Amino acid sequence: MFTFKNFFVASTIEEAYDELIKNKKNVLLGGTSYLRMGNTNYNTAIDISNVSEIDKIIEKEDSFEIGAMVSFREIEKNELLFNYFPVLSHAVEDIVGVQLRNNVRVGATVFTKHGFSDLITALLCLDSYVVLYKGGVLKLEEFLKEKQTRKDILTKIIIKKEKLKSSFQCVRKSKADYSILNLAISKNEKGEVRISVGARPGKAVLAYETMEHISKGFDKKAASEIIRRELTFDTNMRGSKEYRELLSMALLEKALMEVE
Repeated sequence: MFTFKNFFVASTIEEAYDELIKNKKNVLLGGTSYLRMGNTNYNTAIDISNVSEIDKIIEKEDSFEIGAMVSFREIEKNELLFNYFPVLSHAVEDIVGVQLRNNVRVGATVFTKHGFSDLITALLCLDSYVVLYKGGVLKLEEFLKEKQTRKDILTKIIIKKEKLKSSFQCVRKSKADYSILNLAISKNEKGEVRISVGARPGKAVLAYETMEHISKGFDKKAASEIIRRELTFDTNMRGSKEYRELLSMALLEKALMEVE
């Protein structure tokens, strides 16, 4: 659980940001699903649920914009988004239950860069960008590489439109548990692929060496050996390093079969 001394309801992002920077112990409230995982005392909790335009999925001519307050359930059910990027729906559709997916927000998930996130892995295999109130537009991959947490507000995610085939794969011990490992792949009309792997248990990353070899025509078996060597895996309570290495090979082969 978490506690706070003050409660502030913002009507604009500017109001929310001004309140956020007043104290290092001030915190933004999204769905609060992840805040409840810890046991922390905050100074002021800032509610941004009344801020307009950050709770919508908007289709534009060359992109989709996903507001920070969009829920996982909306990602799962939005037909326009599904027509272009079904990998996003598949990444969230099996996370615990509908009640949780109605509560978890996109902005909180991406901004906190959780290593266990299925959604971040799916977004990373697409041409995705984060939009920060003060920091501007950043490529998602570059944002994930930042080690320090910004005192900023993520307002939306932008995904550039492409004609893609895609696949999301993961392994869990149970439906209500986090992924032991997850993997997402997209393939465009030129045959170029993007492969992202998360829950290693670190943050999701792109497997560049594996992507290059697949584009050169390497078969699935050879590619799976490359991804095992290329990426760094580790051990935690959900699985060992060695198990994750083997899973990466199996999930990649299964994903490649889907996009081909």
